[in-house]
Amino acid sequence: MIQLPSRSFVLGTLVFLASVWALLFVRLLPLSAGIMGWPGPDLALALILAWVLRRPDQLAAPVIVLAILVEDVLLMRPLGLWTAIVLLGSEAARLREPRWRDQPFMVEWFRVGVLIGLMMLGYRLVQVVFVLQVPALGQVILQFLATVAAYPLVVFGARWLIGLRRLGRGDPT
Repeated sequence: MIQLPSRSFVLGTLVFLASVWALLFVRLLPLSAGIMGWPGPDLALALILAWVLRRPDQLAAPVIVLAILVEDVLLMRPLGLWTAIVLLGSEAARLREPRWRDQPFMVEWFRVGVLIGLMMLGYRLVQVVFVLQVPALGQVILQFLATVAAYPLVVFGARWLIGLRRLGRGDPT
């Protein structure tokens, strides 16, 4: 018999999609007139990793694919490439979540930084191999640094605004 998804799962999925698409909406707003300066952080990626490491039971892989695929279309990136890399990275984090659960936040932040760096490196390597348009390396490094620096703020904001808390050792997943 097929079991219906729990209320927590459905509510968590809807809140996640609303949050990611609100971040995308803000990202698409023409807030600066003229020359674009420093690249901003990828807040959607930081939110996905924070969500997967705090409530992996609320975020299914198809939901991540849907959110990032919409972002790929609207930001005119190669369709599905960043989606696949984000899915691989988030599932790698999901597999390691039980081992990372009791670690201090600084260790989590370091591991997420390494994971984000590997994801951006993989994205760039695939772009080079398939002779796609590659953004300037300096811009990519600045976006990486901004995303890693914004991760603690995203975690704090998700906890304060959404109530996203880490599962404890005895909590059911």
